[in-house]
Amino acid sequence: MTEQVKKVVLAYSGGLDTSVILRWLIETYDCEVIAFSADIGQEEELDTIEEKALKTGASKVYIDDLREPFIRDYVFPAFRANVVYEGQYLLGTSIARPLIARRQIEIANIEGADAVSHGATGKGNDQVRFELGYYALKPDIKIIAPWRIWDLTSRTALMAFAEKFGIEVLSTRKKPYSTDRNMLHISYEGGILEDPWQPPPEDIFTLTVSPKDAPDTAEEIEITFDQGDPTAVNGRAMSPATLFRELNRLGGKHGIGRADIVENRFVGMKSRGVYETPGGTILRAAHMAMESITMDREVMHLRDGLMPRYAEMIYNGFWFSPERELMQKLIDESQRNVSGVVRLSLYKGNCTVLGRKSDYSLYSEAFATFEDDTVYRQGDAEGFIKLNALRLRIREMNRKQA
Repeated sequence: MTEQVKKVVLAYSGGLDTSVILRWLIETYDCEVIAFSADIGQEEELDTIEEKALKTGASKVYIDDLREPFIRDYVFPAFRANVVYEGQYLLGTSIARPLIARRQIEIANIEGADAVSHGATGKGNDQVRFELGYYALKPDIKIIAPWRIWDLTSRTALMAFAEKFGIEVLSTRKKPYSTDRNMLHISYEGGILEDPWQPPPEDIFTLTVSPKDAPDTAEEIEITFDQGDPTAVNGRAMSPATLFRELNRLGGKHGIGRADIVENRFVGMKSRGVYETPGGTILRAAHMAMESITMDREVMHLRDGLMPRYAEMIYNGFWFSPERELMQKLIDESQRNVSGVVRLSLYKGNCTVLGRKSDYSLYSEAFATFEDDTVYRQGDAEGFIKLNALRLRIREMNRKQA
């Protein structure tokens, strides 16, 4: 017997999957469906979303511009930690999901909905990210994940369902792979990319030119930071989303931010993904340079030791967990003096730090110089070395006595 559901808020993109899901929910549960589309910089055509959703059967449509809160409240906090998953992935999709889940639950509360739904498959990470977010924010919410329960198990079946109910869908044959885009990145998975031996076709890339086709002249830029967050590019103050858009433009122009990764999904399998993260790649390099002169050594090493765990929390969908929130407080505290300016060179896929300066700099030329100085007695290093070598000497002496 089908579970009783009165009203559902669906995360709706207007593509084949969520369009079919919208109608399937109505047919299966005889319920009201509210469509929710989040604008987080995916650059997809949103003008026709409302009309399409209503035509498919939605009782109401929310289209929310979340670009500023996405960068300010999700991307910037994560990048204060120099976040990266398994050494390469800058978490473009992972960071966006909790924002969408939060707004979806807010709409459910506003509309008195008793259920939410999404278009994530039963093989991927997104089902986990969405649903952990739903439960964390509204523990009694009903969740409908069609891909785990329906019998529409192929694209042919989805197309047939869409045709039956007069749902207009765009052909996807020209793009035999799956994409996800927001202001932080665009990802490509599946289809022609499932063979990890084969390189990604050049024509899939959207945000970046090929490094070999990038300008032959390097471009220098400056990024200003205030307590770990970027606030200006080349001296021009910008809002978070505007600044990130500018970094994306600059990075894309110079072929910066491409990555081809085989990652470990939370559900257990390995997955090959190709990513473009131009602005994020520049921001991470600049932020690390800013920290290099403003952050205490032991604080930096402690934070860096926690970063892989923090990245894993975000990747696995635990944004709203107490451990992630606790770690965020530590990270934010470490950023108090991470303020100043970093100068970088952008050239054919490379982002190179040229200089950094800060009123809070811990770097002292008087201490670091190889010239004569009066602040450091080099002879003091002998005792320091001998004390640190003591356990190594004892270990070796015991070996010889054995």
